[in-house]
Amino acid sequence: MTTLVLGIGNTLLCDEGVGVHAVRALAQDHPDLAGVEFMDGGTLSFSLAGDVEDATQLIVIDAAELDSAPGTVRAFVGEDMDRFLGVNRKRSVHEVGLLDLMAVAHLAGHLPQRRALIGIQPDIVDWGDAPTAAVAEAIPQACSLTLDLIAAWRA
Repeated sequence: MTTLVLGIGNTLLCDEGVGVHAVRALAQDHPDLAGVEFMDGGTLSFSLAGDVEDATQLIVIDAAELDSAPGTVRAFVGEDMDRFLGVNRKRSVHEVGLLDLMAVAHLAGHLPQRRALIGIQPDIVDWGDAPTAAVAEAIPQACSLTLDLIAAWRA
């Protein structure tokens, strides 16, 4: 069983890069977590389809419009993830939407059975190489949720 933890975002757009910052923190703090691959997915592309298809479990960490205070963290698991992505399809600044990537895996018959999106409400999506304070403070919570999901799925 392989768990892919995919951090996505553009680290040149302040809070939009929070998923990448979170996955880098996880990789640094947990480099030897068995069966888990931490990947910087950048702004997504169809080249990631193979990695998603190869994973039996997928956790995506990304900035997400949650209609909440900046730094709010929320997990969407399984079909909740699918519904959230379907409703928020047009709000992505990535070159390829996450829903598009998931659709490719689904059409190929390799959609990870267990999947989750950990969304973090951004404050500022504008030029800058670091997240705002509220979003930076949310990264440990997003990392903790990720580790909790991995542990629950192993049980």
